[in-house]
Amino acid sequence: MPFRLLGLLRLPVLPFFLFAIFLIAGCAHPISATAPNDAKKEFWAGRISLHVKSEPEQSFSAGFELKGQPERGELTLISPLGNVLGVLRWSPGQAELDSGNRPVQRFDSIDALMAHATGAALPLSALFAWLQGDNASASGWLADLSRQPEGRISARRTQPAPEAELRVVLER
Repeated sequence: MPFRLLGLLRLPVLPFFLFAIFLIAGCAHPISATAPNDAKKEFWAGRISLHVKSEPEQSFSAGFELKGQPERGELTLISPLGNVLGVLRWSPGQAELDSGNRPVQRFDSIDALMAHATGAALPLSALFAWLQGDNASASGWLADLSRQPEGRISARRTQPAPEAELRVVLER
């Protein structure tokens, strides 16, 4: 199934946005799950990879920076050479995808943006929780946070098809 995103780098982008969202579950500083005074963290950076067991199978990996919260935030995906592949921004009632080389695409919600890009909404709230070390549930996804204190998160989607595997390595 071809990805519906903007054709960034002329590659399928489903993994790009799955990563982007879980990617939002991406690299973070795992030294502490909270900021000073027990405030929740609002910035993560690292590497993210996504493997989708579609026909043909798709794989994607990139650096990322995630800022914000499930309700309002920004996810920047970065190539291995340091180029910005795309920026996703969302707030209540709106979301946008800026790939730099095409007009900005606007959506009513981050779920709508993700559904457009990947064919299914991704569990953004769960991703933020996983980054904080909370094992939140998400329909069709199973997260493994056993290595979260080391800055490593993995999650597997079994429903809906195709299956997907997300891995995040946070910067230290």
